Amino acid sequence: MISALSHVARLTRAAYVFAREGVFGTVDPALVPAPGQVLLRAARLIERRGAKSGPRLSRALTRLGPAYLKLGQFLATRPDVVGVALARDLESLQDRLPPFPQAEAEKVVATSLERPVAQAFASFGPAVAAASIAQVHRGEVERNGERRQVAVKVLRPNVGSRFRRDLADFQFVAERAERYSAEARRLRLIEIINTMSRSVAMEMDLRLEAAALSEMAENTRDDPDFRVPTVDWDRTTNNVLTMEWIDGIALNDHARLASSQVDLPDLGRKVIQSFLRHALRDGFFHADMHPGNLFLDDAGRLVAVDFGIMGRLGLKERRFLAEILLGFITRDYRRVAEVHFEAGYVPAHHSVENFAQAIRAIGEPIHNRTAEEISMAKLLSLLLEVTALFDMQTRPELILLQKTMVVVEGVARSFDPKLDIWTVADPVVRQWIERNLGPIGRIQGAMAGAGELGKAMSGLPAIASRSIRVLEQLEAMARDGLVLSPDTIAALGRVRARQNRWRTVALWVIAITFLSILWLVR
Repeated sequence: MISALSHVARLTRAAYVFAREGVFGTVDPALVPAPGQVLLRAARLIERRGAKSGPRLSRALTRLGPAYLKLGQFLATRPDVVGVALARDLESLQDRLPPFPQAEAEKVVATSLERPVAQAFASFGPAVAAASIAQVHRGEVERNGERRQVAVKVLRPNVGSRFRRDLADFQFVAERAERYSAEARRLRLIEIINTMSRSVAMEMDLRLEAAALSEMAENTRDDPDFRVPTVDWDRTTNNVLTMEWIDGIALNDHARLASSQVDLPDLGRKVIQSFLRHALRDGFFHADMHPGNLFLDDAGRLVAVDFGIMGRLGLKERRFLAEILLGFITRDYRRVAEVHFEAGYVPAHHSVENFAQAIRAIGEPIHNRTAEEISMAKLLSLLLEVTALFDMQTRPELILLQKTMVVVEGVARSFDPKLDIWTVADPVVRQWIERNLGPIGRIQGAMAGAGELGKAMSGLPAIASRSIRVLEQLEAMARDGLVLSPDTIAALGRVRARQNRWRTVALWVIAITFLSILWLVR
């Protein structure tokens, strides 16, 4: 009860901030039941002057603090939940906060590395960027008489407790939404908050980001167009991440790219093909590939930074993605539909032919068109409408992939407005399909399947033994009935006693209220 009141109190404050920033003014009253329309009108009364201008939701989320900032960034990857228009607005949400003091940062570094900052680093400068979870400092380390520059990411002090409290509020809302709304259950709001919680927990342990860097470095070591910074493991802990400093040209610095005479259309190709290789070949991709996280080094290679948000795809999802992309490229909409059914994403009671027709409505308008002629917002809208129409449950990993693809295409299009994503994607997709779905891939799949079958066969004796024990227990229950231990009976008694106490309290409250009403009207 007390916990629920705490959630309600904090959520009421959040609702007040939303109202002050004019967020409720963007809601269409026609979509809200009558009681909700009254609340919307009431919220508009406390809207502050000037709230109608600018990104209202972004302003409100920034005011509410780090967890709400992360929620906004996370929902920007979920247009199926918030709608395409709102998701695009949230893309501009900047996770930028004032840096915490230099002395606090040095204290965190010294405590985490268990040595003074002056011993760990030859120099340790002020913060160059600060976000909700951590901030980055520029430093130098000395080895064998040679100095090299490093980027030092430092976790904000006490950031974990604030996030845990706000995430508990989000979980409270999601649980009640799913309890009363079929649409909330279809969108799997609880799973969305759980996914966000896991993502934030991983971001708060900088060793995991270092591990993501290391894994992607191994995956891409032979890629000619892409690399990642190297990790300094001797100066990395759960609160501190030290890595190579990147001196390349940021992809959002168009003026410097132009002055360096970079081949911009080729740069756009590198962005798209690198992302597709990571997603298809490795099943592990950078899920926050906006221009500020991408650099071009002196060798003409892309360098990605900030590995806090990563996406993973299993072999099943990669096979699904490859066949879907190839189906759109070749206009084989029947095959695209069949892949959805084979993957179990569309319930079997629906018609493959009808689903293929819906897919055709998405694919035909974009066939043989350049990127400048394709509205990705409209394409996303159609995909989400099809998702709802055919009872497809939300697949968080595919939504994250889909959203990242839109961002990646947007980055590539900024360098080549006439770029055609399908033409650029074609060689990467075909290569993966030939390798994994062709004869060699089928042989390897059969060998892997044989190995799994062998493991299952070796476990049969243990499974049989456990099955016999379960059958013996069921037989005993059928013969003697279900027998509860004394501890279980005592626990049930305590629960029932607690329920009776609360029922008694409720009856007294009702009785006192009733008597008070009688006294007032006497």
